[in-house]
Amino acid sequence: PGSVASTRMAGRTLILLPPSEGKAPGGEGPPWSAGSMAVGALDAPRGLLLGAVPPTVVDPLGPTLPAIRRYTGVLYRELDPASLRGPARRRLHRDVLVVSGLWGLVAPTDPIPAYRLKMSARVEGIGRLAPWWRPHVTAALGERVRSTSVWDLLPAEHTAAVDWSDLAPARRTTVRFVDRSDRVVSHWNKLLKGSLVRWLAETGARHPEDLASFDHPLGYRLDPVASVFDARRAAVVLREQP
Repeated sequence: PGSVASTRMAGRTLILLPPSEGKAPGGEGPPWSAGSMAVGALDAPRGLLLGAVPPTVVDPLGPTLPAIRRYTGVLYRELDPASLRGPARRRLHRDVLVVSGLWGLVAPTDPIPAYRLKMSARVEGIGRLAPWWRPHVTAALGERVRSTSVWDLLPAEHTAAVDWSDLAPARRTTVRFVDRSDRVVSHWNKLLKGSLVRWLAETGARHPEDLASFDHPLGYRLDPVASVFDARRAAVVLREQP
C-alpha cells in the first residue's frame, strides 16, 4: 500500500459529494447569475430547470451563500469546513464537486441561493432529474475526471446522474461503511462520510490504500480483506471495530 506522503506526488483528485437537505437560510451575496459557478458549461440546463421548477423550490432572485456554507446537513457538519485551514481548506475548495438536483455540479465556493430539490424528484416538462442531468453532468465531468483519482461518495440517486461508462478516471474509489455484523451502515452514513472527507482534505491522500492509516473518530477501520483494490476501480470497506 502507498503511504500518505506518496499521495502528494503529481496528480489530481476529485471528491464527489451529495448536497444536504439542510441548508442555511438567507445570504449576503447577489442573486444567482449565469457565469457565477465553477462549471459554467451547465449554465444552459440550469437556466432551463430554474424556469421549470415552482417558486417553492428556489427564489432565483434571493441572496446567495457559498455552497460550502449553504449546506448544513450531517455530512457537512461533521466535515466542519469552517475549521479547516491552509492546505486543507485549499484542497477542499479545489477537489470537491457536489452533484445537485438543481445545479448539476456545484463547487464549494459557488454562490447559490437557498433551495429544496432532490435528485430523485420529477419536474413538469423535464421529467426525473437524474436521467435528465446524466448527459449534461457526464459531459461536464469528462476532462475533470480524465487521469484523475476520483472518490465517488455519492448515494445511489446521485450516482444515477453520472454515466461512468463514458468517463475515464485514473481510478474510481467507492466506500462502504459496515458494522460488526457485516451490514451496511445507513443511519450514520452521512456522518461517517463527513469524517472521511475531512481526512482527505487534511492529508491530501489520493489513493484508497492510504486508508490503512485512517483513524476514524467513530472507530471504523479499513478492512483490506473485504476491500478490492483494482488498478482502475477500488471498492473500499471500512468496518466497525469491536
